[in-house]
Amino acid sequence: MSKKSVERIDPLTVALPPEGVDSHAHLDGEEFDQDREAVLARAGACGVAQVGNVFLGPEDFAARRQYFEAHPQVFFLLGIHPCNGQDCTPHTLEAMRRAFAEDSRLKAVGEIGLDFYWDDCPREVQYQAFAAQLHLAREVGRPVVIHCREAEEETLMVLESQGFKDYPLLWHCFGKGPDMAARILGNGWHISVPGPVTYKANEDLRQAVALIPADRLMLETDAPYLAPMPWRGKRNEPAFTVFTARAVAEARGQDPEEVWRVCGNNARRFFNLQPAPQAAAFGIFR
Repeated sequence: MSKKSVERIDPLTVALPPEGVDSHAHLDGEEFDQDREAVLARAGACGVAQVGNVFLGPEDFAARRQYFEAHPQVFFLLGIHPCNGQDCTPHTLEAMRRAFAEDSRLKAVGEIGLDFYWDDCPREVQYQAFAAQLHLAREVGRPVVIHCREAEEETLMVLESQGFKDYPLLWHCFGKGPDMAARILGNGWHISVPGPVTYKANEDLRQAVALIPADRLMLETDAPYLAPMPWRGKRNEPAFTVFTARAVAEARGQDPEEVWRVCGNNARRFFNLQPAPQAAAFGIFR
């Protein structure tokens, strides 16, 4: 028996007001080389007013920042991913330090942390890269965005031992249940919810989402990864944040437009962004 086909709903048909923020995407990747402009226009048409693009190292930042010169609605994050911890050298850290000093669009150090799911980088090297970038974040006065996979206790231990309780910190791509959410929230940090909140099996995640205080909640795609239903398995993009917002709203018993606005405003405060640009900034007219 063949699997039931999934109806690929056009996100434009469920667009939300132009106040949303996709707090975490990788639009500089080759996956978007053929249609980056169209992707950004589609995001704006769906109500995504601002997008955080994550550069995984200063070389990528220097080479690809130009992709967004004409798009002031895109703000930047910069960090060494834990799987690339061996790239976190003194030279790299100095290049990052200069970038933060010179470019006001760089709003956070991230994504940084620990990843014990993959074996791309020895754990000790990951710990060293993590600690060095936490120090850098304090030095340049920027928030931190955390990547954590199969290393929750270890990541919490590092952050707590380094005195990051109540530091501006966003736990990117949260996918656990209420107990882990409580640990994060107890340290005064924020939580960003990705597309898998829409997956049928992720009831623990939806229970956690229902308990997150409204002022600590954000939305993200992690594009091109982790597309929400009904686009699971396809390339993710910022426009699809509208599906995540609707699932979050349902889990919380709230109106999607309210969740959209609140999460967008939380991101603007956290990343020190200007008010949402007009839709014309995306090259569209509504």
